[in-house]
Amino acid sequence: MSDPDREASRVWRAWKTVHEMVADRGYEISEEEYTLSLADFQSRFCDGEGRPQRKSLSFSANPSPSMLQTHASLRPGAPPDCGPIWVEFLTEISIGVKQAKAFVHRVKDGNYHTGIMVCINAPTAASLKSFAAVEKEVTVEIFLEENLLVNITKHELVPKHVLLSKLEKKRLLERYRLKESQLPRIQKDDPVARYFGLKKGNVVKIIRRSETSGRYASYRLCLG
Repeated sequence: MSDPDREASRVWRAWKTVHEMVADRGYEISEEEYTLSLADFQSRFCDGEGRPQRKSLSFSANPSPSMLQTHASLRPGAPPDCGPIWVEFLTEISIGVKQAKAFVHRVKDGNYHTGIMVCINAPTAASLKSFAAVEKEVTVEIFLEENLLVNITKHELVPKHVLLSKLEKKRLLERYRLKESQLPRIQKDDPVARYFGLKKGNVVKIIRRSETSGRYASYRLCLG
């Protein structure tokens, strides 16, 4: 496989995974949008030399009705804590403050709630501070292409994770007479937590197979 073919295959795999991730979070996105074969991907998104044109891979999606319900606030009239998402594959080899600010600007100008930046290399420490400065305005998530080559949730050892709505979380705590702090925990930077975009305070239901009972569920609280 030539260098352009290797790069195209790598980006195609990351492109598929990030689409699956967005769909699994509950955004409205059809499976037809990301089930392209490598050959079709190359035909649609690669230049004459066969190299992927990352600028053409950006896409957006809106929350589905079920996602809006899951993220609904318990306070009457308050908006859900989710909204449109913007996903962009950056072309730069190095991501510094300039690129970070430009990305945030595009997310804010588009009125997106969340922006996912897919990078070739890790952003600089200074650029990460730029994202931290706007975390109350927009949510920015950063993924490296190399970490999206495989969809980790499809691995046979990774159990199914289901995000509970705020109401389901409330009922869970009431049913078992628990305080939030008594739940087992999952870190926000856990690979599966990042895949689902979990935030501090979210609770996920983890469904595992059991040889004796068929399957059983446990719950984890996401820590920031």
